Amino acid sequence: MTHQLHQYHLVDPSPWPLTGAMGSLLLASGLALWFHTHSATVLKLGFLVLITTLIQWWRDVVREGTYQGHHTKGVQKNMRYGMMLFIVSEVFFFLGFFWTLYHVSLVPAPELGAEWPPAGVAPLNPFEVPLLNTAVLLASGATVTWSHHALMKGNKKESTYALIITIALGVYFTALQLSEYMETPFTISDSVYGSLFFVATGFHGLHVMIGTTFLIICLGRLINFHFTTTHHFGYEAAIWYWHFVDVVWLFLFVSVYWWGS
Repeated sequence: MTHQLHQYHLVDPSPWPLTGAMGSLLLASGLALWFHTHSATVLKLGFLVLITTLIQWWRDVVREGTYQGHHTKGVQKNMRYGMMLFIVSEVFFFLGFFWTLYHVSLVPAPELGAEWPPAGVAPLNPFEVPLLNTAVLLASGATVTWSHHALMKGNKKESTYALIITIALGVYFTALQLSEYMETPFTISDSVYGSLFFVATGFHGLHVMIGTTFLIICLGRLINFHFTTTHHFGYEAAIWYWHFVDVVWLFLFVSVYWWGS
């Protein structure tokens, strides 16, 4: 950065946006082929290209921020704004599901039996696995906050242990949700209730898996001394994302499981 008269990071030319776009195209095309022909060759190729791109792209970003000093205070400030805007976009993504849920449930149409849940649909008990999942996610939010504060105090060992607990809770949540899906007495094609239930909770589950992956990468970086007490925005971004996932689940629990039952 010594040859620059400004604090901003002008990124070098990179092949990863192109290979990422190619991988996404292959993945989407492969899914369509798999649905219609049950051939998974293109799907597997797209997944391989996308995973390879992500690993190498993340490697470059870690190198730029940790070893090359490109993530100055000005760059970190802009990255914070970018992460905030990304989370806002995710809020509106889930807002569409909640809007639809309350639209169809407050004044149920005659096709639904004029009642909610629709006639013939047996909803899950919200005070069994859903309540346990709520406790698991709230506990994970507490442990990741514990890890963050320990890191800011320079206690790397305590921060690492707390982050491992958070990751374990995230994996446990995913396992519980998978077992719940296997036991639901309705399917995604059972009225608008089934569609909303599986799409809303399924996308949330996908976000939990993405957030868990995010935290696993941060754990590797934490173990390898990539973070300092004042320079760890990558970890902060993961924590913001995880708290967002927690809050969305609280709304899902109240709206889908409790209200829906």
